[in-house]
Amino acid sequence: QVQLVESGGGLVQPGGSLRLSCAASGIIFSIYTIGWYRQAPGKQRDLVADITSGGRINYADSVKGRFTISGDNAKNTVYLQMSNLKPEDTAVYYCRGRFGGRYDYWGQGTQVTVSS
Repeated sequence: QVQLVESGGGLVQPGGSLRLSCAASGIIFSIYTIGWYRQAPGKQRDLVADITSGGRINYADSVKGRFTISGDNAKNTVYLQMSNLKPEDTAVYYCRGRFGGRYDYWGQGTQVTVSS
């Protein structure tokens, strides 16, 4: 059974930081592209950042310089370090694992709220 479990969300003030974690099980973690997506109320779900099995990283323009994605194959976990958070970063953040155009899994999401 494949599971992607996000954690680390919460309420933070503007300018603050959070680290999200995505723990995977049931997949060969090291061969998957793992990504973080977010969806704000009334908006579509968009890519925030992802990391391929080869270590190539991609960021949305809106988070470049503020967010950092990293992976730990030994722990089957991908992290998203978020700094200098803004109210517009408020969303549900989802973890996604993809491989080979056929295997595509999502986590249940974790809420991030940036507010004073």
